[in-house]
Amino acid sequence: MAVAVGTSGWSYAHWDGVLYPPGTPPADRLGHYVRRFGTVELNASFYRWPRTATFASWRRRLPPGFQLSVKAPRGLTHAKRLYAPEAWVDRLVACWHELGDKRAVLLVQLHPAHERDDARLDFLLGRLPGWMRVAVEFRHPSWHDEAVYRLLERHGAAYVVMSGAGLPCVLRATAPFVYVRMHGPDPQHLYAGSYPTADLRWWADRVREWSAGGRDVFVYFNNDGYGHAVRNAEELRGLLG
Repeated sequence: MAVAVGTSGWSYAHWDGVLYPPGTPPADRLGHYVRRFGTVELNASFYRWPRTATFASWRRRLPPGFQLSVKAPRGLTHAKRLYAPEAWVDRLVACWHELGDKRAVLLVQLHPAHERDDARLDFLLGRLPGWMRVAVEFRHPSWHDEAVYRLLERHGAAYVVMSGAGLPCVLRATAPFVYVRMHGPDPQHLYAGSYPTADLRWWADRVREWSAGGRDVFVYFNNDGYGHAVRNAEELRGLLG
């Protein structure tokens, strides 16, 4: 099974000298990223959903085999808390069509204050076509329940496995693929710190287990400060061989 390791985002000024040469223009950063990694998680889409033509442009620009995961817009997940998603679903599907063979997973991250609502989640997942791989990240503890996991399984949607301060690390696979978000090892702050080698070895073992079980695995590092995400992603990839 395929294993893809990358970072959450590719354009950070503080990655100068880490991922790209100092002074690299923002427009050129993606070109440097794809030379080092075969997948990325787009987070800018959460704040402003790109035009359909932009997805078509990525399909043309990204190299063969590259896979782009995309974070769902906050208008759907945070402003409306998944309520009446039909208009957003149409836009998501249109853009996913344009991304073609470069598409990986649509990440649906729920608001931290969004309490469990099985019916609303079921309605959204039921409106998304089966050929779209979808992963759901729950931030409110009420969602962590066997019935919710079974709901995800019925739709073939992945439970997002999380590592980060204050977040439960539940090693649950609910889809033919596993989606892992590494939010940093700092026990007090999300997105901070660098994972020690011992931690990455432990995660490498988990990835191997999922892969041996017949599941594709996507791992994205979100601890972008000081270039930690880049170095951690490359080290994990090296440990996986």
